[in-house]
Amino acid sequence: MTFVKGPKEKKSRSLGVNLHLKAERSFSPKSALIRRPYPPGVHGSKKRRTSSEYGRQLQEKQKIQLSYGLSAKKMKIYAQKAISSKKISPPQYLYQLLELRLDNVVFRAGFVPSRSVARIATSHGHFTVNNKKVNIPSYELKIKDLIKIRENSKNNKIFSNLKEKLEKYQEPDWLKIDREKLTCEVIKIPQLPEDFEFDIPLVLEFYSK
Repeated sequence: MTFVKGPKEKKSRSLGVNLHLKAERSFSPKSALIRRPYPPGVHGSKKRRTSSEYGRQLQEKQKIQLSYGLSAKKMKIYAQKAISSKKISPPQYLYQLLELRLDNVVFRAGFVPSRSVARIATSHGHFTVNNKKVNIPSYELKIKDLIKIRENSKNNKIFSNLKEKLEKYQEPDWLKIDREKLTCEVIKIPQLPEDFEFDIPLVLEFYSK
């Protein structure tokens, strides 16, 4: 099981972007990046250096890899699939591969507070896809796939007060949430938004060399 090791909020401060690795804390004023919006270390408060083109590509790759909790090998596989795509633009295809992972969809559905928690919950078998237990976080979902919290898992503390939390949560337009049954359906392919927080073309340039 791959995910971020070591102090998670230091990763966000180092890269200058909130990677949302600390569940609810990442979305609150307690976030280290909000309290200390500069890189960690003795010289962290100094102005960030302007990176080379390669440095910017590497940084964007690290942001996506850490945010989605991917191993270097998995990140490379996704990037190479996107680069070789003939029918879909490479940036859109990479975004699609990232977003349609089971662990990410569980997170996007609001069932868990972070992708790291989603990774744990999926690997522990708390979800079914089309009524079949799936414990592979990287499982690639498709349109019309239905994700459910297993009946025996609904009392797990990870899902405490979930129905109340979902009342205030707005899922992305490519997912349909049933807040009473605690299910999530993929109703369309996620489209790369213009304001996506990571620069996917830079990442693809990194792997194109």
